[in-house]
Amino acid sequence: MRHLLLGTCLALVALFARAEIIDIDNAQLDKLLKSGVPLVDIRTQGEWEESGIVGGSKLLTFFDERGQYNAPAWLEKLKPIAKPNEPVIVICRSGNRTRSVSQLLSQQAGYSTVYNVKSGIKGWIAGGGAVVPATQSIAACRSAKTC
Repeated sequence: MRHLLLGTCLALVALFARAEIIDIDNAQLDKLLKSGVPLVDIRTQGEWEESGIVGGSKLLTFFDERGQYNAPAWLEKLKPIAKPNEPVIVICRSGNRTRSVSQLLSQQAGYSTVYNVKSGIKGWIAGGGAVVPATQSIAACRSAKTC
């Protein structure tokens, strides 16, 4: 009986220890931003320059232009923005790359609540969401070596 209870408890702990990935739309993104949840834009510098960024975004490229990435280094740069016990929002061009990054955050890095902007910056712009030029944000993250 004890082994059954212990096994059940461990299974419940494992279930609740998994992070929650929540796909969000523009209205939910706006609400979360206003509540102070950090937004991490994982696109490349060229993409930031092309479309602009959501105001207040933290620029932190995950995949480079060749599709390569260094997850441990990226996670170290993310920690000052959002720690694993804090919620974080991730955005890319269309929501595809952030799906993979959200899974990394929840399943391997221990982030408890990860919001994935399901239609990315393209959906944000198409829905009338405001963007700002990325120039100042790029300069700031380049000088701090945080992009």
